[in-house]
Amino acid sequence: MAVTKQEVEKIAELARLEFTESEIEHLTKDMNQILHHMDKLNELDTSNVEPLSHPIEVKNVFREDELKPSTKREDALRNAPDKDEEFFKVPKVIG
Repeated sequence: MAVTKQEVEKIAELARLEFTESEIEHLTKDMNQILHHMDKLNELDTSNVEPLSHPIEVKNVFREDELKPSTKREDALRNAPDKDEEFFKVPKVIG
C-alpha cells in the first residue's frame, strides 16, 4: 500500500501542520519507504518466535534496603545558621 500526496496533505491537515509542496513530496517519499520496510518485516516467519515483554533481559539493579545509623541531631544542627532546640529554622516561603 502506497501513501499518496493527498493522504499526506490530509494527515497534515488533521494534525494542523503546514508544509510546503517540496516538504509534502519528501514526506510522501519517506512514508512510502517506511511502509516498504514494514512490508519486508511482514515477510518474516515469526510463528515460532515467543513474544517478548522487553527486548533485552532485565534484572532489578536496586540494592536491598539496609538499616543504617543516621546523623545525630546535634551534629546536623551544629553548623546551622539558625535553629531552635530540635529543628532548622528557615525563612517563611508561603504567604
